[in-house]
Amino acid sequence: MDIRQLRYFIAIVEERKISAAAERLHISQPPLSQHLKAMEDELGCKLIERSGRYLELTESGKALYTYALQVTQLMEEAKVNVKEVGHGVNGRLTLGINTFSVAELPEILHQFRSRYPKVTYKIQQNESAHLCQLVKDRIVELAIIRLPLDLDDFSVLHLHTEPFYFITSNKHKPFQHTHEVSLEEIHDFPLVLPSTKGLGVHYLVLEAFSKTKRKPNIIGECSDITLLMDLISSEFAASIVPETLLKRHSGYPIHIYKISNQANVKGSIGLIWLKNHHLSAAAENFVELLKKAY
Repeated sequence: MDIRQLRYFIAIVEERKISAAAERLHISQPPLSQHLKAMEDELGCKLIERSGRYLELTESGKALYTYALQVTQLMEEAKVNVKEVGHGVNGRLTLGINTFSVAELPEILHQFRSRYPKVTYKIQQNESAHLCQLVKDRIVELAIIRLPLDLDDFSVLHLHTEPFYFITSNKHKPFQHTHEVSLEEIHDFPLVLPSTKGLGVHYLVLEAFSKTKRKPNIIGECSDITLLMDLISSEFAASIVPETLLKRHSGYPIHIYKISNQANVKGSIGLIWLKNHHLSAAAENFVELLKKAY
């Protein structure tokens, strides 16, 4: 039996006449009768009996009718679901995000969910270099990362560039009459950076200091941002952080100084996915939303 025969059988049962069922299905009566006989031959039992002018189900027919309804309903649901997945209405969005990613990401995800309420999510947080590997390994389709990194294997959508800030505890104010400092002014301060050596922010800060011919006093690294902010607040050290971090972790008792534009300490954030790789419709829709947002 196939799905077409099951639909024929449902029509026969519900119309109770071969002629009425044939009219409903827009086919002639002989082929419909032949399909019914073929089903009975295959199953080895009578499915329909004539009772006066109408057809009646046998017990076997009643059982088949129940299953036929379930199977055809599942087929229709499958067609609808597959079409929705194909258009990104349904499906799964797999997204990697950097430790301190886009501050507006929650709002963007809210917008996406309002447009595609049936989509489910898998969101993983990690350092940018590791996120690149997750995309290569197809564990996530998309990742929001901090640049610069080697991105030869990826398509990149640049989202925005942000300034960096020097932050200290508010228990004392090292610079009384300014809200902006240079790298030369802060190179002696003990610094804990929110990034691992060789990656992202750490690399960017070292590169900026190298241009000033000054060596920063980096005493540590801390990728746990809550702990980092606690350390800064308690006068353990100072730090240099991107604007996004301050937006997402506000309310700490700290002084904030923008690093002057002359230092050119700016970080770029981008969305990446594998080159020459077919994205799911959900991922494509998310890319389009970000393009409009930025």
